[in-house]
Amino acid sequence: MGYTVIEDTILYEDKDLLVCHKPAGMPVQSRQVGSQDMEHALLGYLARKKEPLYLAVIHRLDQPVEGILVFAKNKKSAAGLNKQMQDGKMDKYYLAVTSKIPEKKSGRLENWMIKDAKKNTSRIAKESEAGKKKAVLEYQVLKEKDEMALVEIHLFTGRHHQIRVQTANAGFPLYGDTKYNPEFVGTKEWVQIALCAYKLNFAHPITKKQMKFELPTPEHFPVA
Repeated sequence: MGYTVIEDTILYEDKDLLVCHKPAGMPVQSRQVGSQDMEHALLGYLARKKEPLYLAVIHRLDQPVEGILVFAKNKKSAAGLNKQMQDGKMDKYYLAVTSKIPEKKSGRLENWMIKDAKKNTSRIAKESEAGKKKAVLEYQVLKEKDEMALVEIHLFTGRHHQIRVQTANAGFPLYGDTKYNPEFVGTKEWVQIALCAYKLNFAHPITKKQMKFELPTPEHFPVA
């Protein structure tokens, strides 16, 4: 999914919120000087409109992953959205293509996970390990093709690389995942990971209105 201007990524905007479709390959935030990311591109957009330069990052997506993100345009909205995140009241759904068809067509994955910041990877941990965090998701197979499956994932926790690590650990790694899918690890050609944050539901932090956003299945998915 490519965009020429940041305005094309905006799905919804009012005085409190910005909801966007983050393109695959674009980081939400970046420490690299001169690197374009969603946060700075949107701040530039607000500057061109002569609006206050406040933008709170509420949640993140891995750089290779596309999908829906919500940003807050003021402190009151940020506080309300962050509370929903902490209370588990922001519903996040993903579409993914797995390289293998799950044995069970639906299920719940619960694991302990640990992040390795130096390697920018995460792994399944033992309950006895220090620094572990609980990771929970539910999945449902929507369609099968050859040895692959289109899967909907309901994410309950937001751990680093959570979906990628948990599905790989369960025996159905994501198509195009060069970190956790043995089929693609070490590949020299660029492959787009088949993972999209396609549905986001939350309450507007100011008006309390239910906000619902949904994207179509990405065209690059090998199963659609």
